Amino acid sequence: MDRAIYTAMSAANAALNRQAVTSNNLANSSTAGFRAQLAAFRSVPIEGETLRTRALVAESSPFHDNTMGPITHTGRNLDVALPQDGWLAVALPDGSEGYTRNGSINVDSEGALSVNGYPLMGDGAPLVVPPQSEVTIAADGTLSSLGAGDDPTAVVPVGRLKMVNAAMSDLLHGDNGLFQPAVGGALAQDDTLRLSPESLEGSNVSPVRAMTEMIATSRGFEMNMKVIRTADENAQKANQLLSVS
Repeated sequence: MDRAIYTAMSAANAALNRQAVTSNNLANSSTAGFRAQLAAFRSVPIEGETLRTRALVAESSPFHDNTMGPITHTGRNLDVALPQDGWLAVALPDGSEGYTRNGSINVDSEGALSVNGYPLMGDGAPLVVPPQSEVTIAADGTLSSLGAGDDPTAVVPVGRLKMVNAAMSDLLHGDNGLFQPAVGGALAQDDTLRLSPESLEGSNVSPVRAMTEMIATSRGFEMNMKVIRTADENAQKANQLLSVS
């Protein structure tokens, strides 16, 4: 009976992990540039001096849905939407670079640009624009600044976004929501990339599909827990019969 319990237990544990992934996707259904994480599992036959009639469930390497989210025109100067394999580079506290598809850029009172609190990278350094200026972003990532009260023709280039080109399969997803190269190091800037100014790419997560997956996973977990309870009850009844005999 314990074999049935361990088999069902591995399936129940896999269902819990899948539920966590689905819940995270649902929570980020409104996050700009978010790509849904997919949970994959494989069967592992139990090796031993017997027939391979049982198999446990093991997690495989997680991967992401690489389809583009919907592009929405926001009209905000600091919003950008990236092409399929384009990424913005941000600076991490340890001095390395992380990469994100979230194009919602913020600027603080000192003129420092950031995404989700991480400094936005330019040509080798975090980008800073003149404080209280109006900033526009061109399709090639060039930042232009216009000071308050200046003549509209006095627009001055102040930097350029660092955009890199990388397939999602070549990147690792960190706990901070950012991606980094699987081989380590920093990616080189790709000058051929073109973004969409004043636009944002939405999340590619479908809330309806995520809710459906959560319900199905919950039912699968309950089914495996029922198998565990049934196996435990059978073991108790077997012990009673043995004690009587």
